[in-house]
Amino acid sequence: RFKILALTPRKGAHSIETLVGAIPSRWILLAGAEGAGLTDTALAIADAHVRIAMSQDADSLNVTVAVGIALSRLFGEGAA
Repeated sequence: RFKILALTPRKGAHSIETLVGAIPSRWILLAGAEGAGLTDTALAIADAHVRIAMSQDADSLNVTVAVGIALSRLFGEGAA
């Protein structure tokens, strides 16, 4: 079974850094459109909600930028 991770800036989401070194062997990362984000249905099926740190001046990031940052945090230099 795949673990479904939802990338969201919503309150209650865990920092993506909490998964470094503990990423499941089979996983899917859901990411939504800039501004609107993921639908409530997509968030509901996710096993975990994760977020990346953003400036307080930013309300959203381009989805490709957000996914790139998330993958860099999980697998980039310094990740286990």
